[in-house]
Amino acid sequence: MGNGSEFGITGLAVMGQNLARNLARHGIPVAVHNRTEARTRELIERYGHEGPFTPTTAVEELVGALERPRRILIMVKAGPPVDAVIDELAPLLERGDVLIDGGNSFFQETRRREASLRERGLEFIGTGISGGEEGALNGPSIMPGGSTEAYASVEHLLTAIAAKVDGTPCCTYVGPDGAGHYVKMVHNGIEYADMQLIAEAYDLLRTALGLDAGQLSEIFRQWNEGDLESFLIETTARVLGHTDAATGRPLVDLIEDEAEQKGTGRWTAQSALDLGVPITAITEAVFARMLSARKDERVTAAKILPGPSGGASPGEGLIDDVRDALYASKVVAYAQGFDQIASASEEFDWGIHLGSMATIWRGGCIIRARFLDRIRAAYEQDPQLRNLLLADYFRDAVAGAQPAWRRVVGTAVELGVPTPAFASSLAYYDGLRRERGPANLLQGLRDFFGAHTYHRTDRLGTFHTRWAQDGEEVQIDS
Repeated sequence: MGNGSEFGITGLAVMGQNLARNLARHGIPVAVHNRTEARTRELIERYGHEGPFTPTTAVEELVGALERPRRILIMVKAGPPVDAVIDELAPLLERGDVLIDGGNSFFQETRRREASLRERGLEFIGTGISGGEEGALNGPSIMPGGSTEAYASVEHLLTAIAAKVDGTPCCTYVGPDGAGHYVKMVHNGIEYADMQLIAEAYDLLRTALGLDAGQLSEIFRQWNEGDLESFLIETTARVLGHTDAATGRPLVDLIEDEAEQKGTGRWTAQSALDLGVPITAITEAVFARMLSARKDERVTAAKILPGPSGGASPGEGLIDDVRDALYASKVVAYAQGFDQIASASEEFDWGIHLGSMATIWRGGCIIRARFLDRIRAAYEQDPQLRNLLLADYFRDAVAGAQPAWRRVVGTAVELGVPTPAFASSLAYYDGLRRERGPANLLQGLRDFFGAHTYHRTDRLGTFHTRWAQDGEEVQIDS
């Protein structure tokens, strides 16, 4: 045994500080370290009374302050800084000690680090942590991936500080190597889609009905009392209702319309392309942020490119329609995200339990929502369910919202209000429910210019038509 601390944290920016405070508030002795000593001193001076902290000034001191097996959470910026901290710590550790990366690292980097440390007899847990600053302090959703032995050594600590819903911790073992960070990545992708859909709802109602921020705030507040109840809908109502102290105007009207991104949404889309999974809502959300960042180009285009002229004025019924379209599109975004997790789990042999992911996302995390209970129930009923839209509840809910969904997309098109996430979600739904689509023509075209071959509906085998020669069909195999 070492000198008493059960857990160590290096990296004391706000997330690291709040996780350390969360541990200490639960009576868990935690040793803390930061590259800049002033940050450590600040934590102890302001919050040292909250629990059993041990401040340290060097990584050697941090390692020496911990019981065996040592458990150290790394809370630094994703990328090279994580490798730098690992390179500092690893030589000081012994077989069976555990390093945990709690940042938003790319899952392939996590797989590399886990394999490298395993060769040295050290355990590595790539852990997704969602909930932002408040979640870190009061209970986040935690998604750990690594060996089952590594998770067993930290399970009691992580479940203690995680959010609780109906007494169940929002933390569970996800799977080997990069599984935890992969699930967090897709969580963030769904978050992108969720926020984009909310932004489109806000934009359409504001443009079509001339509603101001205060009126829109009240609409979202009411929506949060129904099936749309979620952290993001609640937060939207608060942001729209906030008045700028300096001007007395709604703050949202003073915020520049350029969205930033840290990469997890883009990684989600890139991985989906690699896996061949159609995540239209998430990808359109990423593209929308990219277009928003082209402010100068949009300012120029606004003066040159004409939009629709006239068009029918929507009535008050549009509010209810947008609510239903938002719900249906959110279901599609979650369905696509869970499909992607299932595909990655198969590809990397992770064995991820989808119902468990729905369970730990019910609290603490940014995409927590009332209907995650419905998702969990769907996977409990059918653990092999491939697409949430095929579950009875979601099939019926989306079917009920379908007329409104179509009216909303049509209205947006008539008014020239871009709704890429609404429209692409509806297109995905329509594409999924079609037994036969137009890809037969695509395959014919591919065979014409590239001899890519095709399959027939009336007999087995692979075929090619000699388009540029005699037009005869030949069978490539039987």
